[in-house]
Amino acid sequence: MNICVFLSAADLPDRYTRPAREFAELLGKGGHTLVWGGSESGLMKVVADGVAEAGGRLVGVSVDFLAAKARAVSAPDEMVIARDLAERKALLLEKADAVVIMVGGTGTLDEATEILELKKHGKHTKPVVLLNSAGFYDGLKEQFKRMEDEGFLPVPLTGLVFFAEEPVGALAYLEECMGTR
Repeated sequence: MNICVFLSAADLPDRYTRPAREFAELLGKGGHTLVWGGSESGLMKVVADGVAEAGGRLVGVSVDFLAAKARAVSAPDEMVIARDLAERKALLLEKADAVVIMVGGTGTLDEATEILELKKHGKHTKPVVLLNSAGFYDGLKEQFKRMEDEGFLPVPLTGLVFFAEEPVGALAYLEECMGTR
């Protein structure tokens, strides 16, 4: 399975790096491919390193203005440089069978909401998991529930996104959805 992971390129404390590293190891050992923003820094590097060390394949999609921060990869891994952020998001989704949203800032939130908006409108049916490490997305989960309760979502929240508290639950959900479990 090609699993796109949206996450931060910032250096973060252990409460966020530990679950990211754990998910990366599960992904690599499961024979899955990481599709990610291609950065060689912060949490993005932690996940890419973990997947590679566990035997998984890497498919990076960086963007022109960040190409200097992109990870150097060689076959069978792959790195694509997009013209802009819009093309990057489209390529990430195109190359993925499923999406996991990990902790991140405004870029990650932008990616997450676009993926969910596209799913809401039927532009893709890929499973989306929000990995709620250390309760990072508790507030967002509450906001999504309010949107659902007050009629802002035309589809059930459970049809858009699955909230996982632990990496093993995130991957198990994806494998079940994709019939690889």
